[in-house]
Amino acid sequence: MTHSSNPVTSQEKWIQGANGTLFVRIWSPERPGAQSPVFLLHDSLGCVELWRNFPAELCARSGRQVIAYDRLGFGQSDSHPGKLGVDFVAREAETDFAALRQQLGIDRFIVFGHSVGGGMAVNCAASFGEACAGLITESAQAFVEDRTIQGIEEARELFKDPAQVDRLKKYHGEKAEWVLGAWIGSWLSPDFASWSLLPVLPRVKCPVLVVHGIDDEYGSSRHPELIGQLSGGTAQVEVMADTRHVPHRERESTVVAMVADFLQGLN
Repeated sequence: MTHSSNPVTSQEKWIQGANGTLFVRIWSPERPGAQSPVFLLHDSLGCVELWRNFPAELCARSGRQVIAYDRLGFGQSDSHPGKLGVDFVAREAETDFAALRQQLGIDRFIVFGHSVGGGMAVNCAASFGEACAGLITESAQAFVEDRTIQGIEEARELFKDPAQVDRLKKYHGEKAEWVLGAWIGSWLSPDFASWSLLPVLPRVKCPVLVVHGIDDEYGSSRHPELIGQLSGGTAQVEVMADTRHVPHRERESTVVAMVADFLQGLN
């Protein structure tokens, strides 16, 4: 439930991206201020719907607009025309995220990314340094780790069960097979093995909040440590006990409070 003291409304929009139409949902507080809105970037199997209550809770608690969108190929956005390129994490910032900002008329922003969305958020903060007021990464991978590969290989076995694919279809429709293939194919590709955020992080100049679960099945605490150490701005690193890969769902109220506190100092 959202905080009744600050009722939240939501609206849906369709935005023209680089290669197709993107689905966007915007949560607004009853009395929005002039503060920068928060963009949410979802994970490899995610979409707007899979953020569940988190955006509304964050909007109510922070008093800021929260904007989430389905990346091309995911959720209610158009199908992706082909395979993800090896540079897909960096390209999101320069293509669809840039288009979204332009068409929504947003100058200054804060960006929050979960899992691979965290890597995309780092690139957004680095690419639009003057405009980015703050960066939050949650369960983000900074490089391709053995634990990441192992977690994806285990998930690949799990998704051999058609019932698991059907669960994805609930959110992605007929694009579900592409979504699954894009995730597994990208991360297990030999061409992607050398991918890393290490060259990008020093270009991030804004304050950074780094959130990670100690039991994250897709990445050790080495990832938040590196993001914190290498970011060019001030960094607050929070490694959460008894938490796996989706802190905003497993510990929603804690993560909302943590992010809202971080946002208080930002314009």
